[in-house]
Amino acid sequence: MRPLHWIALGFAVAGMLLLSQEDAPTASVQMIVTAEARHGKDVPVLKPGDVMVFQKKDRLRVTSLVPSQGEHAALELYILIDDASGMSLGSQLSDLRQFIQAQPAATSIGIGYMRNGTVQMTQDLTPDHAKAAKGLRLPLGFPGASPSPFISLSDLIGRWPASPARHEVLLIASGIDPLGGEVVDPYLDTAIEHAQRAGIVVYAIYTPASGHEGHSYWRMNWGQNHLAQIADETGGESYMLGFGPPVSFAPYLTELAEHLAHQYVLTFLAKPGNKAGFQSVRLTTEVPNAELVSAGKVYVPAGH
Repeated sequence: MRPLHWIALGFAVAGMLLLSQEDAPTASVQMIVTAEARHGKDVPVLKPGDVMVFQKKDRLRVTSLVPSQGEHAALELYILIDDASGMSLGSQLSDLRQFIQAQPAATSIGIGYMRNGTVQMTQDLTPDHAKAAKGLRLPLGFPGASPSPFISLSDLIGRWPASPARHEVLLIASGIDPLGGEVVDPYLDTAIEHAQRAGIVVYAIYTPASGHEGHSYWRMNWGQNHLAQIADETGGESYMLGFGPPVSFAPYLTELAEHLAHQYVLTFLAKPGNKAGFQSVRLTTEVPNAELVSAGKVYVPAGH
């Protein structure tokens, strides 16, 4: 039998460890989480206790999980189109108009064209979906119109005022970045960091570029990789079908609408480092048939 004083010491040590964990500095962090069904189309409903957040091996405390519905359904969605896209995009404009007009009343939509490292707005954010749909036009369709779509995206993020609404982007582009290069693209990395810090989810649909870039398999391959990377690392999805233009955007837009309808705003207490910066997090759930999609990193203020 163990001596009583050793048992008492064990309880004391355990209590000190628990106290030290409770006293450790934390920072409240928010992120958008999308719920998907692993099989079928019935997406399970989640409660705060259903989501587990890990930072390395440490499980973090979840303080709230608010469904983006009802009074919390507000969404600001920008549709950004690369002005260097080929003219095949013209056949997709009707699908985009139908998607815009089918969105819930709580969704405000803006239309912009990426050109010369910035975004030329043809329609600012508006809850008038018929008005937003009128902002669509054919892209300019000549090479060099958009030297870097990711610089343009960063430009938009920097000008986007904070609000309680979800902030999300549908990026329609080839993903080819003549300024940033192929294998390593610093402008892509910067855009991902800007989106993660602002809590912006990016979805992407591949459409071929105009000119020679739209026929270079090397550049098309890396362009698609870029789109997949920015979508994956911000908690979105990327859509593409080979290197050619999609037959229709409609299936992609239908899936996107499903994602937007099954989102939550998750708040949890992260463990800050000595300096402010990005921390990798991992989300899991034990709810049957549920899968969580979110950004891989969150920006956490410095600890004190």
